[in-house]
Amino acid sequence: MLRTDKVRIRHILDASKEAVEFVKGRSRAELDSDRKLNLSLVRLMEVIGEAARGMSDEFRTQHPELPWKKMVGMRDRLIHGYYDVDLDVVWETATEDLPGLVAKLESILR
Repeated sequence: MLRTDKVRIRHILDASKEAVEFVKGRSRAELDSDRKLNLSLVRLMEVIGEAARGMSDEFRTQHPELPWKKMVGMRDRLIHGYYDVDLDVVWETATEDLPGLVAKLESILR
């Protein structure tokens, strides 16, 4: 694993863990009413996607179990479609997708 890949995987893992922690004990309705939660989750998902974009092709090929296109695509959608973010997708990602991603990344780093 390249040093830069290891750093980026760590960024993805840290941002994912933080997002999962932010939604723990919260409801989907709070995402609409809590601007700080909203902005935090969106920003963390941007970081995840940007770090995923920077991974080497070799690492991506070695780890096809990771949703590279989805991570990068989410980032692109959040950045370029900032005016029309679907908070249902943000919530679903944070509550359903990121916990599994965390487990996979921790396994890779072991």
